[in-house]
This record gives sequence, structure tokens and C-alpha cells, in this order.
Amino acid sequence: MAEEFVSSKLGSGLVVVFIKPTCPYCRRARELLLRYPFKPDCLRFVDITVQPDPDAIQDYLHQLTGARTVPRVFIGTRCIGGSSDLTSLDQSGQLLPQLLQIGAVQE
Repeated sequence: MAEEFVSSKLGSGLVVVFIKPTCPYCRRARELLLRYPFKPDCLRFVDITVQPDPDAIQDYLHQLTGARTVPRVFIGTRCIGGSSDLTSLDQSGQLLPQLLQIGAVQE
């Protein structure tokens, strides 16, 4: 079930962030991403705490990405990591080109 849930949320042209709303790192990732001019429906925050088994989702994210922590940030179907990875990409100027490459933001 967790695998189907995660897979159903990902897609090319999307940025998907699996979050827990009380997590400060998730809030940081959200604030950073909201500064970009995303096209409608290309940025999605998925609150795993409202799902029947958030632990199973985190277990599957660990299997998929090598980390169980949230946020887990996906650009397209590729996980770039968590909040610190997202911040590093942003600060190095590498985030915007990746977002443009998948067509998620307006030029």
C-alpha cells in the first residue's frame, strides 16, 4: 500500500514533498519552494500524517531514498533528499535549472 501511495504522487513535471506539518524542516522546505514561480499543480506537499499508516510510508521512503526522515523532496521522480539538500541546491544556484528542466516553474 505504501509503495502504491508514494508512486501515485510522483510524476514528471512535478515537485513532490512528503511532509509532516509539525516538522520544522518540512516548513523550511515549503517556505523555500514557495519562493519559486511554480506552474499550477506542479508543486505538491503530501502530508503523510493524514494517511492510515504513516510509518509504512516512511519505511517505504527509506527503502526508496535511503532516508526515513521527512521532508523527502522529489523533482520529477528523482529524490534530491531533504531540507538541507534542497537548501544546498538553492544556494548553489542548481535548483532553478532543475525546476526549469522538468517544466515545473515559469521562466
